[in-house]
Amino acid sequence: MPSSPAPRAIQATFDDLGTALHDVTFVVVDLETTGGSAQTDEITEIGAVKVRAGEQLGEFQTLVNPGLPIPAFISVLTGITDRMVASAPRIDTVLPAFLEFARDAVLVAHNAPFDVTFLRTNAQRLGLPWPGHQVVDTAHLARQLVTRDEAPNHKLSSLARLFGAATTPDHRALHDARATVDVLHALLGRVGNLGVHTLEELGSYSARVTTAQRRKRFLADGLPSAPGVYVFKDAEQRPLYVGTSVDIRRRVRTYFTSSEQRTRMAEMVGIAESVTPIVCATALEAQVRELRLIAEHKPRYNRRSRHPERSVWVKLTVEPFPRLSIVKEVRGDGAHYVGPFSGRQQAEQAVAAVHEVVPLRQCTQRLSPTKRVSACALAEMGRCGAPCTGGQTVEEYDAVVLRASAALCGDAEPFVRSLEERMAHLSEQERYEDAGALRDRLLALVRGAARAQHLAPLAASPEIVAARRADSGGWEMVCVRYGRLAGSALSPRGTDPMATVESLAVSAEVVAAPTGPAPAALPEETEKILRWLETPGVRLVHLEGAWTCPVNGAGRSRDRLEPLVRAREQVSGFDEPHGRLLSRPPKAVRSGV
Repeated sequence: MPSSPAPRAIQATFDDLGTALHDVTFVVVDLETTGGSAQTDEITEIGAVKVRAGEQLGEFQTLVNPGLPIPAFISVLTGITDRMVASAPRIDTVLPAFLEFARDAVLVAHNAPFDVTFLRTNAQRLGLPWPGHQVVDTAHLARQLVTRDEAPNHKLSSLARLFGAATTPDHRALHDARATVDVLHALLGRVGNLGVHTLEELGSYSARVTTAQRRKRFLADGLPSAPGVYVFKDAEQRPLYVGTSVDIRRRVRTYFTSSEQRTRMAEMVGIAESVTPIVCATALEAQVRELRLIAEHKPRYNRRSRHPERSVWVKLTVEPFPRLSIVKEVRGDGAHYVGPFSGRQQAEQAVAAVHEVVPLRQCTQRLSPTKRVSACALAEMGRCGAPCTGGQTVEEYDAVVLRASAALCGDAEPFVRSLEERMAHLSEQERYEDAGALRDRLLALVRGAARAQHLAPLAASPEIVAARRADSGGWEMVCVRYGRLAGSALSPRGTDPMATVESLAVSAEVVAAPTGPAPAALPEETEKILRWLETPGVRLVHLEGAWTCPVNGAGRSRDRLEPLVRAREQVSGFDEPHGRLLSRPPKAVRSGV
């Protein structure tokens, strides 16, 4: 057998070698803003640190006058108030200076899409050319390198603790940027141990495909290229993981490639012996089947929707002197119910929010209008009208109950305004921890009340049939009974959709009326159905019942408050103390540039 020629040695070019990470200049940036939307909110502070080869080259920090009031929620979170930014420069002065500071550098941020979107949007508004920086997202990198055994999540606060950052993130821009520098260096050390030494390698880095993943690629063979649910099972046919996709075969194949970077999924694939597909007529049906299977089997590799039985409700009891109680089920006793809440802690926060404004009694015994008992400490403090001692008649106490009922089931605006005014007052007094606790209670209440107010009409409707244009033509049809998906069908293009509607109504599941306001399904299922029904383009074909919500209900307050905290919650969460927030000088400070 002839010998093969010796392999030729090829000298790599400098382009092939790439830019060594120790030669890269990074500008680590963090922003504080008035909210989560770059289109409608403004920047209130920029903090940045320039580093190369582990050495700090300079810092950039300035407050920014946003030109609009800072919401109380944001002031509670960041400690930045209207008074602090009143004399600060505007963004048209600050942004050119920052872009010069960051010139020719790689931008780094924790949850970078948030910060970069604000910077780029403001550059566009001001007519400034966006440099097109290469961006490194430390949150994305941490998700590939830090396991749940090391940190409970990948928030900046958790990573800073894990890596022993010299600066504790506290929702102020420069402090958070300094903490992100330490996190970045720790993560670069980890990828360096995995053979990533250049900027180009860092940009294309992904978790390696394990041997177990490669070995199981055959599990995707023969699966349908259709929408539906897929169930990974072990050797004993026990469900390990349930997922959903518009193309089952294509989605399952990704579990055996480098695009799948979750450590627990690699572990799951190593155990899996088969994949069971369940083809569904519509995407909504697939989502609902997924929820039901997860709730039924509780697969160990699914993290959400596994324990719907842990949901609880807040109940305004039916008795001469009603009170708020946390219960596990809804009964047909004529009481007002709010929820469900995901857990007891959220329900307790909602109850505490009501008690902040409405002087309902908080004792647990059943009181009689005629039998007197001794007063509790709350009555002596003036936080309860003391119906136990005869301090309030049933009629007088009813007025208090009506206020609580309105906050839970009707017009929530007066109640919410009272709590917001109290938060603003606490913030002005720099009592940030108290204001933060009050904020969390308010959010828990409006989320739970809005959930109840939106789900109740759907749960009470004997039948709703709706349709939406399918991407492939024709119509997607769903039949909902008492908040439960009773059936779905696809009416192909060119056929009479009403014939499909009639067939669907006949063949759909028979659903017994539930005890309202609870739906006849898992609350999460009813919420998915509601979101689908509210999607643009959906048409109601048949409605048996009434579909209404209070005009000034809790949903309105929730929709106004949620955007103020959602984006910042994703960046650093609400697990950090707010009591040590420091002010910053209202002018740009740059050193060592």
